[in-house]
Amino acid sequence: MPHDVAAPVRRLTTGNRELDEILDGGIPENSINIIMGTPGSGKTALAEEFIFANAVDERRPILYLTTLSEPLDKVIRYLQQFHFYDAAKLGSIVQYDSFGDTLAANGVGALVPRLKDAIKTLSPSVIVIDSFKAIHDLASSPQEIRLMLHELAGLFAAYSTTVLLVGEYRHEDIDKFPEFAVADGIIELARNSLGTRDERYVRVLKLRGSSYREGSHAFEITAAGLQVYPRLVSPVEAASYKRDVGRTPSGVPGLDSMLGGGFWGGSATLVAGPTGSGKTTMGIQFVLDGLRRGERCLLVNFQENPTQLAHQLEEIGGKLDDDTRGRLELLYYSAVELPIDRIVVSIFQALRRNRIRRLVIDALGDLAIAASDPTRMHGYVYALVQHFAVMGVSSILTLETDPPLMARDENQGRLSHMTDAIVFLDIRASEGVVARKIRIAKARGTAHDLQARPVTIDGRGLRVAETRE
Repeated sequence: MPHDVAAPVRRLTTGNRELDEILDGGIPENSINIIMGTPGSGKTALAEEFIFANAVDERRPILYLTTLSEPLDKVIRYLQQFHFYDAAKLGSIVQYDSFGDTLAANGVGALVPRLKDAIKTLSPSVIVIDSFKAIHDLASSPQEIRLMLHELAGLFAAYSTTVLLVGEYRHEDIDKFPEFAVADGIIELARNSLGTRDERYVRVLKLRGSSYREGSHAFEITAAGLQVYPRLVSPVEAASYKRDVGRTPSGVPGLDSMLGGGFWGGSATLVAGPTGSGKTTMGIQFVLDGLRRGERCLLVNFQENPTQLAHQLEEIGGKLDDDTRGRLELLYYSAVELPIDRIVVSIFQALRRNRIRRLVIDALGDLAIAASDPTRMHGYVYALVQHFAVMGVSSILTLETDPPLMARDENQGRLSHMTDAIVFLDIRASEGVVARKIRIAKARGTAHDLQARPVTIDGRGLRVAETRE
């Protein structure tokens, strides 16, 4: 006998597009959710961003209840610092109230009657209780909390209300406190110390009846609210994309003939070599060639700011006209204080916004320095090049290394396996003469010249000599 297909659950936005993606669209409507984390992890900021993002129906306002953690006026004072704060909604469609005095005077048993009165009066669509964990301090026994939770769950379900229970919970509390068994969703905010810097992470531990993106996702708290950077994973549609079978010229005279006509469209190329061998110059020539062909290009750099990069581009390619400059996007980040997933969000925003066809990341070594978990770099780079291939973006990733070390360093060796082509650049001094050379170590799906060739660098960039070594 066929089963009826249930209607999809409506989702409420968190106010943050990236966090909504992690939650497969947002927080399910009419559900009970816990936001847990240590003091200062961003729990209240997330709850407040959520309520203002959903404050749209005056017939069903939003109710934010404080208990015993912080005075109400202090909570509102800090709320006013965020850009999402809307004074026109406060007191009407968003209502703050404090249950602290009632709970302190009458104990846990006073919570349900007060909530019943509030629900009958306001019919709120969303209720936030901050902090719910603090209520445990007033309970005479675990049984009292369980009985109160049983009544609350029935009350929220009867009035179709979406609930956030905010608290300074620790991991061991998940097995101890009964609200975790009642909750439909659990979102954890954490802060880890890494040397002299801290990194914040958000993780979904539970989302009943729904998929979500597993793992820890970096985030920052800014005046705009939470800025979330979803953990990069390989695209699920990787097997279904249509590969570009055309060739993408490298922009380096003499190199395309070594590659059988250039790079395959949508392929990723690792350009490795020591300092001064010409990696950045080759990346710039790759971008300039795309610009001359009318393509949109993105250059990501971690050492030189956009002004310096623009100067180098014009040194090699000549003065860029406004049309050409308009098709080029430069992204610069310092690798010193950088969550690596933040870079990904900016890159993909640029790819979607400008229909980028060529991309250069200079250099992978800076990303490895910024990564809090060096062992993650393998999966990170693999996922990155898979996304580029699906989007049809031809890419060059540079890596500073001494070629002989390439075979001995496990991490560098693993990175080389993930790209479609590998180009080695080298620079050596012998008897007062400095010489550069280039070698194609790998080029998937095309016959290529394995012989090393001399290269020269002048004011117009790299040039491969016709003679072999």
